[in-house]
Amino acid sequence: MALGKDYQGQDCSLARALELVGERWTMLVLRDAFYGVRRFSDFADHLGIPRAVLTERLQALVDAGVLARQRYQESPPRDEYVLTEVGQELWPALYALSRWGERHRTTGKPRRVFWHAGCGRRLDLTGACPACGSVVPAGEVETRLGPGAGPVRDDPVSRAMAKPHRLLEPLPPA
Repeated sequence: MALGKDYQGQDCSLARALELVGERWTMLVLRDAFYGVRRFSDFADHLGIPRAVLTERLQALVDAGVLARQRYQESPPRDEYVLTEVGQELWPALYALSRWGERHRTTGKPRRVFWHAGCGRRLDLTGACPACGSVVPAGEVETRLGPGAGPVRDDPVSRAMAKPHRLLEPLPPA
């Protein structure tokens, strides 16, 4: 029996948030969006997610105002998905889950490290800059491969993500 997507009877803001971001694949779609993935095909190829599931997850995030779909009139026309201000507010939660996973579910060596691009200091466990003393917004965060990173997969998205870059900046086209 499949589980439902909602938490009926739960008058709780966490339950409401989980109805959107708690489904399988959704947090990984959001992670890749923060890392600069914007094109449907790049999400699909990088995540290995079934295309029908990706379509459903992207549409739910657009409907909720977390992502915005931008149409580009190229040949052929294509859509890109970008995080809205509402979506960017998820960065501290995504960062915290990622750090928790490194400490308790992996080898303990980070696959990625995050730096405050403004002053060059590595973020602490809370996502704050030790020098500035405040949580750094996603657009001011640079990501780099960390000591726990394994071999980089040989696909365009993985190769682009292996290079230091700011969050939210689009990855170069494949």
